[in-house]
Amino acid sequence: MLSEPTHRYRFMPLEPDDLHLISEWLAEPHVAEWWGADSKEEFDAIVAHMDSISVEPFIIMLGERPIGYMQTYDPHLEDDHPYQDQPTGTLGLDQFIGEPTLINDGHGSRLIDEFVSLLFEEGVPRVILDPDPANARAIRAYTKAGFIPFDTRTTVYGPALIMARDNPDEMRP
Repeated sequence: MLSEPTHRYRFMPLEPDDLHLISEWLAEPHVAEWWGADSKEEFDAIVAHMDSISVEPFIIMLGERPIGYMQTYDPHLEDDHPYQDQPTGTLGLDQFIGEPTLINDGHGSRLIDEFVSLLFEEGVPRVILDPDPANARAIRAYTKAGFIPFDTRTTVYGPALIMARDNPDEMRP
């Protein structure tokens, strides 16, 4: 797990005024590579998440600067979700850093660690991630943030390396 972060991140609920950023970020090559070439389809899905009961979308802030997108989802609230075999209360996490100048600078692992710690404080027992097995940068960041691979699957979303981080407070008798 990471030591005390040098940067403090905030996670603000996604608002309609933020959608222009999402559109710009989805068009960035480093985001489109893993979030899909059809940025319009991804954008529409994110807009739909704003009114979803199973997905909670956020803007990642570094100080006062918006730098990326993050969403949690409850696989148990979606019909036929491929991760419904996870323990009740598990949340999935998807994210990207939209600002290209902040890639490969350690922000990914630090902001994920910070966000997951907040989820654990709320009592979430487990958080899972499902990077494409070819996405070495994401896998390194997730490993640094304390996630452990436990399965590989091919889902409707494509190939996935399933990684988990369990809440240590939920594991105590």
